[in-house]
Amino acid sequence: MSMKTTGKKVTASLEDYLEAIFFLNGESQDVRVTDLAIELNISKPSVNRAINTLKSQGYVEHEHYGSLRLTEEGLRIARNMAGRHKMLKCFLIEVLNVDEDVAEEEACSIEHHLSADTIEKMKQFLDKTLESKNK
Repeated sequence: MSMKTTGKKVTASLEDYLEAIFFLNGESQDVRVTDLAIELNISKPSVNRAINTLKSQGYVEHEHYGSLRLTEEGLRIARNMAGRHKMLKCFLIEVLNVDEDVAEEEACSIEHHLSADTIEKMKQFLDKTLESKNK
């Protein structure tokens, strides 16, 4: 299930682009199409098509051959996806004892398909579990 904002559907694939820009921006202020292509292991023409879609939907600002910047709405979605990812990875590792590399990959796969309600319930369960472990 993808997030909907102002009537525009953000696909799981486009959420991945927003999340990748968000993480790359944390490492370096300049995020370029080439950086995304390398990070996501996708061709530059494919990245350009996705960026054009994100730009037309108002989630990314991009000058031709320039750096990528998330708009306020793009940043909101990216932060949400990053939070989901982090929580799911932690849940898989701490509650289910999944190997860290597997948890990373699987968190990427499932973060787009769970409702906000399910995510919240998993977070509450994780918080209780971690609280019990730390006592």
